[in-house]
Amino acid sequence: MEQKGVSLELQSPIRIDIGMYKKGLYKETDKMSDLICENYPMVLVMSRFGIALGFGEESIGEVCRKNQVDAYTFLTVVNFLTEEIQTVTPELCEHLSLDTLVLYLHNAHDYFLDFRLPHIRRKLLDAISSCPTDVAFVIRNFFDEYATEVDKHMTYEERTVFPYVHNLQQGKPDTKYNITVFSRRHEQIEQKLSDLKNILIKYYPGTGSYLLNSVLFDLFTTEEDLSSHTRIEDKLFIPAVLHFEKRMLKK
Repeated sequence: MEQKGVSLELQSPIRIDIGMYKKGLYKETDKMSDLICENYPMVLVMSRFGIALGFGEESIGEVCRKNQVDAYTFLTVVNFLTEEIQTVTPELCEHLSLDTLVLYLHNAHDYFLDFRLPHIRRKLLDAISSCPTDVAFVIRNFFDEYATEVDKHMTYEERTVFPYVHNLQQGKPDTKYNITVFSRRHEQIEQKLSDLKNILIKYYPGTGSYLLNSVLFDLFTTEEDLSSHTRIEDKLFIPAVLHFEKRMLKK
């Protein structure tokens, strides 16, 4: 099936200078390898669409079609993240693939819950192994409580929001639930991670180490990644589902 055109013309986009990153919208004809080399965080984005490395000189459009990923939606996410676009238009929502967005968000949940947070926990325990037992206990509990909070947040989306969207697309809307309910209860989940980061920086009593610094770096990057994840949900996913709901009501 031929992909839709993906040169995104957004109304009054907000752009932030991102220094070393490419300025301007990526298109289907751009090489996937250029996207990754110019914006290395896109490695994570790409993997969340189920796209593996090893695509040679193929274009973004070619790689997406080979992996059965909607190129328009892929590029919308990429350009949203690299260009800091804050608003989307109804025209953009009309062409987004909800299935592709759900796939992206689901794989992001797997990454955070099954890989990223457990990986940080292992490194954190090693880094604080030499500090006083009571301090290590507090830090470990703080992190575990945060991980539980993230799990609860993402499990709700997996068990309630995504099935709702799937049923909505099948023409089976839920009369007692809609995406606005989710939007109202959707909370930021990176704040407590920021608190842990500040505790380690300001109050950790042990001597500095490469391992602890590595943990701090992981906390910084994970906080940014979670913030981007939340922005995708709030600024792309929710508006796209809301647009679909309104379209259903007109039928």
